[in-house]
Amino acid sequence: MHAGKLVFAQLMGHLPMHTFRQCVAKYPSRYPTLKFSHLNQFLCMAFAQLTYRESLRGIETCLRAHQAKLYHLGIRGNIARSTLVDANETRDWHIYQDFALSQIKVTRKLYAQDGFAVELEQTVYAFDTTTIDLCLSVFPWARFRSTKAAVKLSKHHKETVRHHENPATTKLQHNTPI
Repeated sequence: MHAGKLVFAQLMGHLPMHTFRQCVAKYPSRYPTLKFSHLNQFLCMAFAQLTYRESLRGIETCLRAHQAKLYHLGIRGNIARSTLVDANETRDWHIYQDFALSQIKVTRKLYAQDGFAVELEQTVYAFDTTTIDLCLSVFPWARFRSTKAAVKLSKHHKETVRHHENPATTKLQHNTPI
């Protein structure tokens, strides 16, 4: 039997939770968090991203398959699709944007003295775009096709592709052909 921490828990253990709590406190919610905390929501969405889940049903199914391990993943309580929907609809997305930007800032400091940037004669740019599929009935403002909704996340990387440097800018778009 495995006695150590799960890989996901090890990854999330490197995140500064005090910074996350500051971001949550910065945007107070009109709706109280009874059992499903902002941290639980973040962990569920991070787990979904790392396991390539593309829908709330996929997230719920995957997490329910690991029901016995949820506590060890850092997720407290049961996860239902309706709970994820409510959290995603009512909680301020700025919390997660600010947290991501704080992590980008930390990462930039870590790579500030990287010797690879000096080797380049000119600045190198890389562009990356990800399409996030959404349910048209839930997100009618994000119409992508006649029967589908989506948003586009564009990232602009600056200086080095070798290290997959963090984005210099990130932009979320909707209602635009992708």
